[in-house]
Amino acid sequence: MKKALIAVIVIVVLIGGALMGSYNGLVSANENVTGQWSQVENQLQRRNDLIPNLVNTVKGYAAHESKVYTDVANARAKLAGARTVADAAAASGELDGALSRLLAIAENYPQLKANTNFLQLQDELAGTENRIAVARRDYNNAVQSFNARIKSFPTNILAGMFGFSAREYFKADEQARTVPQVKF
Repeated sequence: MKKALIAVIVIVVLIGGALMGSYNGLVSANENVTGQWSQVENQLQRRNDLIPNLVNTVKGYAAHESKVYTDVANARAKLAGARTVADAAAASGELDGALSRLLAIAENYPQLKANTNFLQLQDELAGTENRIAVARRDYNNAVQSFNARIKSFPTNILAGMFGFSAREYFKADEQARTVPQVKF
């Protein structure tokens, strides 16, 4: 009788340990899904913060570069069209100022070219979108693992008892099928 009682206690302890292990595994898998979704949101926030700043930076550099070249061109045109010495002196002063700004930019920012900034913007856009795609893939993998776990026997019984239910996969909406456009 004593051996039977010990055997029952051992079986109960083993079953209890298995149930506890399964429950803890479900909690861990559920938290993994939640954490992976947080990473998706983190990357979406990064895009939300980064892209407008990058676009404005590129716009600023392109506008600055364009203004310097426009100032040089306008001063040259005034100098070429000057009819009097006073007009020529004034135009020459404007050209000197515009050229000194252009030279200062070239000295301080030898790589400052609008096309370089646009290329960098494209790289950042691609990198950001890749990070989002990776985060979404990782989330869907975590959902797949969790959903498989809660649907597998005998864990499905425990999952049902403790209210674990299938999580939704990330699915792109219909608008995602169209290519986004960055406008300047």
